[in-house]
Amino acid sequence: MSRQQQMILIISGGVLLILLIVGLIIFLPRKGGDSDITIGGSGDARRINTIRLATTYAESGEFDRALNLLDGLLIDNPDDEDARALQRAILSMDRNSSNSTEALIEAQRRFLEEQQRQNAALASNLQRAGNTSAAAAASTAASAAETEAAAARRAAAEAEEARRRAQEEELARASRELQEIMRRINNLVADGKARLTSGDAAGANQLFSEARRAMPPGESRFESQKLSEMADAYYDYGSSNSNTSAGRDAINNATQFANDAVAKDSSQALPRYVLGRIARDANQTERAISELREAARLDPTNFMYSHDLGRVLFMARRFPEARDAFQAAVSINRNYEPSWYNLGGTFRMLNRQDDALAAYRQAVTIKADYAAAHREIGRILSARGDARGAVASFTSALQYNPNDFSTMCELAAAHSQAGNFAEAESVFARALQINPSDPQTNYNMAVVKIELKKNTEALNFARIAVDANPSNAAYVYTLGLACEGMGATEQAISAYRTAASLDPRYVRPRINLGSLLLAAGNNADAIRFLNEAYAVEPANFEVNNNLGAVYAKQENWASSIVHYERALNSRPNDATVRFNLARAYASSGDHQKAQGSYLQVLRLTPDNWDAIYELGKTLVILEQNSEAKRYLQDLINRNPNYSGRAEAERILRSL
Repeated sequence: MSRQQQMILIISGGVLLILLIVGLIIFLPRKGGDSDITIGGSGDARRINTIRLATTYAESGEFDRALNLLDGLLIDNPDDEDARALQRAILSMDRNSSNSTEALIEAQRRFLEEQQRQNAALASNLQRAGNTSAAAAASTAASAAETEAAAARRAAAEAEEARRRAQEEELARASRELQEIMRRINNLVADGKARLTSGDAAGANQLFSEARRAMPPGESRFESQKLSEMADAYYDYGSSNSNTSAGRDAINNATQFANDAVAKDSSQALPRYVLGRIARDANQTERAISELREAARLDPTNFMYSHDLGRVLFMARRFPEARDAFQAAVSINRNYEPSWYNLGGTFRMLNRQDDALAAYRQAVTIKADYAAAHREIGRILSARGDARGAVASFTSALQYNPNDFSTMCELAAAHSQAGNFAEAESVFARALQINPSDPQTNYNMAVVKIELKKNTEALNFARIAVDANPSNAAYVYTLGLACEGMGATEQAISAYRTAASLDPRYVRPRINLGSLLLAAGNNADAIRFLNEAYAVEPANFEVNNNLGAVYAKQENWASSIVHYERALNSRPNDATVRFNLARAYASSGDHQKAQGSYLQVLRLTPDNWDAIYELGKTLVILEQNSEAKRYLQDLINRNPNYSGRAEAERILRSL
């Protein structure tokens, strides 16, 4: 990128480097195929209240409590961009800064205002655009739900098969009379479970009650097994119908039956598993961990017990323990892709990116169309600077979930990272068809358009972003870049001034202001903005180079030399800066250093005619006449059309 085009692509949740966009998603398998994403219902209200509570915790400096709440939302819905953006805002804060709380409050205020505005705009766009965007959102939710449901169906089938084998074992050891009783109870329980599956809770209650009354005395193990099955069935029904009185009653029955099962036979794992999930859903984290850990201990062959234990441990931010649980799950069942996916997410939190990448790749090996896992692979590769690999992974994610807005934006950003700006332009255009008013995507499109020298088009996208969020310094800065690219210098200066006022630590607009104001002859303002940038980034090459130039224009050679030297600390092989430093040395009277700098310039660029000419003049001052003749004559011989030939010949005649 050029000096004026070193911009940051923003995906969501404020001004963040694309390399930091590595949001962690924990997969929640459920039995059944319905997505748990709701709009306008009680689930949506709970989500909004959770975000508000997380914001309150963060404002009070209770970052861990805020992050715990957001982790829970993201586990329930990996594509909740509001929760993810708020999570990023909290994680990006400097926890040790005395201003962190004040800054976080302001960040969250802006975030919530922006989300409200975006939600309103998106709702309006959806209404105007008919079913296009709604279909895209539905496709995204359906894809995630299908991945979840398919894995859950496999796990449920395996669990049911294990129960069937246990029933056969019980029947085999029983007498013929007892076998008949057990078969009748098995049939009653199976019929009751079928009634629950069909939605007939009352019929299931009746059959389960009959099964309980028929339990043979002295068969505590068998009775515990049947009570466990009924508790598990009640839980599945209740969790799927939690907003109904029948669903709540089912959860109460599940709790009672599971406790009764434990009382009958404490060696049974299934009732512990049921109690653990009920506690998890009620946000009783420690109890959930205790029950699920006990279930996994009692039955170390059931991978779902370890899997769900890992999920709860992750929510509790006990990442090493969560890793151990997920590793136990995949060691039991290597073909359950959600455990690999969650293991990858846990490794991410432990900053073990290689292990995370391996886990995600195992997930897509098992399930080639696992769009979310492909997306996470893309995020890791993007953070590593492997733009080509990131592009491939994000492309795979979109192949299996073609309308995922977030993945589109990240694919476009990866294309931009790889320098494929035409491809980035095309993908951002697709994303804007889904959400045309999204300010981040409009900003990103403006960045790409500027790279493609389409400044007029860039201006339109930048204006949409700025109109949506005029307090975002990056948006305003990009508007300035588009104006500058069109030659509208005054408008560019105005935008850069606004961007600088919005963020006192934003260096880019100050560098550009320094350059434009210096060119306009406004040296005082140029120095002011460049010194503000220097206070933030004292080693910045462009800041020091521009300060060297503006001080040279003022003939403040001492300050000019200081900044040119600091610029060369960053880029020692920059021939232009080294040439300017040599001229500053010469102008300050330090001709020895000027000679050395000119010679270094010629080692970098042997045909730098101005450097040869200035070196010849410097050598004359140093009374090294033979060397001066050699360089000046070489200049005339090799470049007879040099603009300063007449002066070079005059000097030669005087020697």
